[in-house]
Amino acid sequence: MISVGSKGLFKEPFEYGESRGVIISEREDAIRAALSSIMFHRKQLERYIREHPRFLYSLKPIPVDGGPRVVKLMAEASKKAGVGPMAAVAGVLADLAVEAMVLRGAEVSVVEDGGEASIASDRPVEIALSADDSPLSRRVGFRVEHSPVGVATSSGVFSHALSFGEAEAVTVFAENAGLADAAATAVGNLVRGEDHRGAVEGGIRRALSIDGVSGVFILYRGVVGIGGSVPPIIGVDPDGE
Repeated sequence: MISVGSKGLFKEPFEYGESRGVIISEREDAIRAALSSIMFHRKQLERYIREHPRFLYSLKPIPVDGGPRVVKLMAEASKKAGVGPMAAVAGVLADLAVEAMVLRGAEVSVVEDGGEASIASDRPVEIALSADDSPLSRRVGFRVEHSPVGVATSSGVFSHALSFGEAEAVTVFAENAGLADAAATAVGNLVRGEDHRGAVEGGIRRALSIDGVSGVFILYRGVVGIGGSVPPIIGVDPDGE
């Protein structure tokens, strides 16, 4: 759940292939530009994967020689985080969509794709934490006051995405959503085991070791860990839009 607390904004849900989320802006033409970007870059990615199936299945970074921009950005983010390139797909698509919105002159450019958000906004953006059946899920969140920034959450207990970890939530804040997406997966894979506090501390160290990551929030079996620069934590109305 993501919101921008100002009137005069358009909020457009979208679904295209495996991409689904919401776009927010004060300009309708910017929303159309974002939708066009998502469709264009997803088509390019799908075409590339048909010719290079290893890109889809690899759980480790792989070199990319040529290819469309979406593929190169995914490969760069995955290399920094040490995970497979598909770990960055939603975040990179969101980044490219926001880039298209900014080029249209939008002052509020927010794209959330599958829970990963790319934000370039002149006003605060609020993001609710999704953490399965945790008491904190959709009751607390983050007030993002400075952008551009990327935000991504990985979960070992409820997300459809592949994770080898057990944390209810690993939320990463980074210079862009592609990197946040890949880093959240990398950190989430590490947070597991009976030493809950130790696992959280190790996850924080790993997150902050990734170039371009500014902060991390981890929730694991009742243990909350915060590292680096994390936006203010706020209460959220669970019944709000």
